Amino acid sequence: MSKRIADAVRSKYGSIATSGLSSDHKGVRAVAEAFGYTPEELASIPAEANMGLSCGNPIALANLRPGEVVVDLGSGGGIDVLLAARKVGPVGKAIGIDMTEDMIELARMNAKKAKLENTEFHKATIDKLPLPDASVDCIISNCVINLAPDKVAVFREIARVLKPGGRLAVSDIILKKTLPDELGSDLMAYVGCIAGAIPISEYQKGLVDAGLSHVQVIDSGADLNAYAKVENQCACCSPTKESGGCCGSSSKKDEDALHSRLADLLRRYDVNAYAASAKIFAVKPL
Repeated sequence: MSKRIADAVRSKYGSIATSGLSSDHKGVRAVAEAFGYTPEELASIPAEANMGLSCGNPIALANLRPGEVVVDLGSGGGIDVLLAARKVGPVGKAIGIDMTEDMIELARMNAKKAKLENTEFHKATIDKLPLPDASVDCIISNCVINLAPDKVAVFREIARVLKPGGRLAVSDIILKKTLPDELGSDLMAYVGCIAGAIPISEYQKGLVDAGLSHVQVIDSGADLNAYAKVENQCACCSPTKESGGCCGSSSKKDEDALHSRLADLLRRYDVNAYAASAKIFAVKPL
């Protein structure tokens, strides 16, 4: 099942990278602003870096300082890497990790447009980071860890690459209560950032067991229905510009069927009753 999930996530997010969605689309911009990005932040980076995939704004949480090394897990089109690069300055570095080649290419193009030379992007999964031990000051992520089939491995990697005293500041989807069986076992609900989410207590325990301390998982109170501001949006999964679908299938017919499946599930279940956008903090002990 984990390989099936990983393949579905890779396919769907790879298709979004070539969809043409950007801050130039009113709905995409509205999603980003609903989850905490300011108009000034969005205007400071190429429009193509934002595709409406956020569930928070980790840059607002991270307290980044000049000279730091920051890593974004699941960097997508580069929105958070580019904003982080400006915060850490030319003597710092912002590194993006993504599992899809199309997203990596898009992010590199956006960094070049923004003339930010203190960025780099690596194709990898977030449970196997291509980074040395104790090399990172801060790890950020935006609605991505919930998609990882092996979250324990992700938490271990976070602890491994953080420097002593380094910190984690991420936005993610967490569960407030157990999902109905139909929703919790549905692959498209997983790809749509719902079924892969875990409870607050499990998230906290996973980070502590990995060796992190001062763990906080805080419900941000954001309305997850903000995703509906993008036409045909399904959870954190943006539709492609051409088809309106969102699941990266090889044919439009299949894609529309998958999109309809998730849309039907979300009509019948109030996502805010079961899940929440959370602000997550942790520190690697000295």
